[in-house]
Amino acid sequence: MKVIEITHPIQPEQYIKEDVAMALGFFDGLHKGHAQVFHALNEIAEKKNLKKAVMTFDPHPSVVLNPKQKRTDYLTPLSDKIEILEAYDIDYVIIVNFTSKFADCSIEEFVEQYLVENHVKEVIAGFDFTFGKHGKGNMSVLKELKEHFNTTVVSKQEMYSEKISTTEIRRALKEGNLKKANEELGYRYRIKGTVVQGEKRGRTIGFPTANIEPSDDYVLPKKGVYAVSLAIGAEQRIYRGVCNVGVKPTFHDPKKSHVVIEVNIFDFDEDIYGERVVVFWHHYLRPEIKFDGIDPLVEQMNKDKEQAKYLLSVDFGDEVSYNI
Repeated sequence: MKVIEITHPIQPEQYIKEDVAMALGFFDGLHKGHAQVFHALNEIAEKKNLKKAVMTFDPHPSVVLNPKQKRTDYLTPLSDKIEILEAYDIDYVIIVNFTSKFADCSIEEFVEQYLVENHVKEVIAGFDFTFGKHGKGNMSVLKELKEHFNTTVVSKQEMYSEKISTTEIRRALKEGNLKKANEELGYRYRIKGTVVQGEKRGRTIGFPTANIEPSDDYVLPKKGVYAVSLAIGAEQRIYRGVCNVGVKPTFHDPKKSHVVIEVNIFDFDEDIYGERVVVFWHHYLRPEIKFDGIDPLVEQMNKDKEQAKYLLSVDFGDEVSYNI
């Protein structure tokens, strides 16, 4: 897969030199709605004997167009997006740096420079895709340019009687609704990171934790306790655990603390400082609570651990031999 990074205006040497079918979109999360776009891309490219290309953008357009409500965290930061697109067997990925100059690009400029000159013969996008200055370009506009290329519009995909969208998945994560978020994504939400030094308080109360520093600007789930699995190191060894996302209010003033991710890994006693890990988010268990002391905290943590073990044993298809 060839990745082409562009800052407007595109340079002649950056053009794709062979005929392609191209999917257009921001594609944060690469969720089930996006999957339909890529399904259409695959079908059309195969039928027309074209290479497969994707054009996406970075950062999110809101950073330029709506700075007061800009989106700076992502379900799939750019490096994750590229990795997933490679798994889709895409031939070319064009990443356009979304700048104010690019935002001012006219419809005609975009079509000529980014589609026609890139040998695009088929354009595939969701029904709500827009482009050009003030977002005045859309798939209906592109359809009128049929002398240059064909267009395929992927209709709205729904779940829970609403459109599957990045916005709804973000909201579900912020509400602790992992079931909805994971179902609309089509996979378990994941955050990549590195194990870093923490306060080491957990080991003194029988719950050693791995502190995870996210490797990029991920959307963090709602503060609380979760059942998770963890892939560790280059071997991607999978372990299970219970995770706290929050400020540890039993020990810290919430107003003066930043949110941290801590995972108590079950049946595990290894030094993994500096290891790259992936946290997979399975179930939300409860909100973060300020306890009146260590004893009630430990009592609740034991309950959390047992609940997480049970739920994860179901997820992994174990023969469950105990109840909670």
